[in-house]
Amino acid sequence: MVINTIDANMLKKMFLSGAQRLDSKKEWINELNVFPVPDGDTGTNMTMTIMSAAREVQAIENPTMESLAKAISQGALRGARGNSGVILSQLFRGFSKEIKEVEVIDASVLASALERASETAYKAVMKPKEGTILTVAKGMSVKALEIFGETEDLVEGIEKILEYGDYVLSQTPEMLPVLKQAGVVDSGGQGLMEVLKGAFDGLLGKELDLSETFKPSSKVSVSNNEDIDTADIKFGYCTEFIVMLEKPYDQNTENEFKEYLSSIGDSIVCVNDEDIVKVHVHTNDPGLAIQKGLTYGSLTSMKIDNMREEHQEKVIKDAERQAAKQKEVYEAPRKPVGFIAVSIGEGMNEIFKGLGVDYVIEGGQTMNPSTEDILKAVDHVNADTIYVLPNNGNIILAAEQAKILAEGKELVIVPTKTVPQGITAVVNYIDGESVQINMDHMMEEIARVKSGEVTYAVRDTMIDDKVISEGDIMGIGDAGILSVAKDISEATMELIDALVDEDSELISIYYGSDTAQEDAEELAEQIEEKYPDVDVELQNGGQLIYYYVLSVE
Repeated sequence: MVINTIDANMLKKMFLSGAQRLDSKKEWINELNVFPVPDGDTGTNMTMTIMSAAREVQAIENPTMESLAKAISQGALRGARGNSGVILSQLFRGFSKEIKEVEVIDASVLASALERASETAYKAVMKPKEGTILTVAKGMSVKALEIFGETEDLVEGIEKILEYGDYVLSQTPEMLPVLKQAGVVDSGGQGLMEVLKGAFDGLLGKELDLSETFKPSSKVSVSNNEDIDTADIKFGYCTEFIVMLEKPYDQNTENEFKEYLSSIGDSIVCVNDEDIVKVHVHTNDPGLAIQKGLTYGSLTSMKIDNMREEHQEKVIKDAERQAAKQKEVYEAPRKPVGFIAVSIGEGMNEIFKGLGVDYVIEGGQTMNPSTEDILKAVDHVNADTIYVLPNNGNIILAAEQAKILAEGKELVIVPTKTVPQGITAVVNYIDGESVQINMDHMMEEIARVKSGEVTYAVRDTMIDDKVISEGDIMGIGDAGILSVAKDISEATMELIDALVDEDSELISIYYGSDTAQEDAEELAEQIEEKYPDVDVELQNGGQLIYYYVLSVE
């Protein structure tokens, strides 16, 4: 097969194919994620980024290169989550700029577009790290210039480029020791390869089923029917129940059950957790779903809601709620300075609000707010200058993108990497001083704070010469993983030992939603006994994922 040009219709198909392949591989990519810590979110972040663009691309009925370029670039940028997602969005942005004014993509245009994509992504990262998605992208862009100087056949050329991309990816462990220790390649680079291989499948004519993958994300929440946001309800009853399994239930049985549910409805959720199956389906005949469920065991937690009846009430509530929000935003007096902070739990939220933060974005390690989430928060703060506290190193790039897109307000991104750093920044804001003076002062005080987080590993790996098994408890400091243990208290004490020095005066501890108050109080007593000259402050942070978040000053 010889193909010399790609038109807009083909590019649309290729992009959606790439997004679909990444979506299908995201859990595997999450498992590869060990850099900078094994938090398992690269695949999720990249997928959420590309899906934001894919939904816009899918909605274009008669695509042109210009309309596709706009949809890909803006969709990915607004949906960008985490460092890997932001870098992926920048690759798309550079690529889109190069193709938006052409009618078709030929070998020369493709080579230039890949080169511009790589250059744009590198510029977006303050300190580019080799051995990552950036390295893989750059390697393929250089190879494209070489190959497309020799051939105009896109199939032949792309095949060779992908082969070289795989080779560069295989070398990432030699560039990043943490990857070599863990025995994996870079997860972001692997994600990029999946996107491009999926796009190549589209070019080769492989058929896609796009009916479910890229449909709008509006859907009914399992627990709250106020999330219905369409009046065109095909299946009227939201049906939920749990099957207490009494018969063998393997993968084939699960597939059979899902196929049956798909035949009588949509919005299917069918999750097997050992001896129970959680079922959620929209259907016009709830009895059929219930009868099928009974063939596998007894039922509990049954709930059937008539979505058509509830829809009208929901529309009214939405209108009232939106009107109230708009009134709050636009009638609030304009002020010189406002604050936005990313937080990770109810207790943390209240702390930030108590310090005067105007808007708190729910986020965290495994659910990074997107650029669009930050822009929406900006809309809710009626101030000339808004200080944004990402409080996570994986959110800073998304915040920087929001700064570029924000209109009518100056965003100041304070590069806080932890919640304690964010709290320190707010506390040390000097009212009436310039942005530069405040930034200098905040950064000086942040540098005095040593932060720590206690969480669990999602996979087996080796980092900083520490052997880590799935489920191990890790104490993570600003410089990396400082403790590894099987016991939460042990890992936390080792982390504190690594952070405390002779000048330390205060240890602030925020315990999470999975930590009992009595356990936290017992830990605080241990710390006070070991460090009698250091004050210990204990608060309920309410955060997920992290058993403890702490700071030492």
